[in-house]
Amino acid sequence: MSAGTVDDVRRARRILCFGVTGSGKSTMAVALGERLGLPVTLVDDLCWSPGWVQRSRDEIDASVLPILAGDAFVLDTVYGFHNEHALASVDVIVGLDYARLVSLARLVRRTARRIRTRERVCNGNVETLRLALARDSIIGWHFRSWRSKRERMRRWQSDASAPPVLLLARPRDADRLLASL
Repeated sequence: MSAGTVDDVRRARRILCFGVTGSGKSTMAVALGERLGLPVTLVDDLCWSPGWVQRSRDEIDASVLPILAGDAFVLDTVYGFHNEHALASVDVIVGLDYARLVSLARLVRRTARRIRTRERVCNGNVETLRLALARDSIIGWHFRSWRSKRERMRRWQSDASAPPVLLLARPRDADRLLASL
């Protein structure tokens, strides 16, 4: 097994945060970067153009692969097509393995706040009520991807050839990790 520890995180220079949509991956990545003095990249900023247009696979590769080849980084996620590259390059994975209700509640609160405040995200994009209620909304994505993302984290943790995976089951576990750094 490849269960990670706080010491794995403390020593790491290349960290991948991973979790389901709404779990707090970006917040965790920024906090880890601040505490460990590592540069942070929010992957959605590399993958979305204004108007919520997803960049092409070639453009995404050109942005993400050089980071994964770097000496120091914290990434807040990777898309599935970069899993192999990420597993080959990261020192540790911090998995936010929260119950669905936790991540869904966080996602709904965040989406409602962003709609209300018109907060700009991902290269100037703005979330709207229409987008939140659309068939391909981020909330819908949460439901479509929740199981596979949780299974992926757990599969990585049970794979002896994968980097260490520190699974955090509750937000208070994440708070404890950050406090220990």
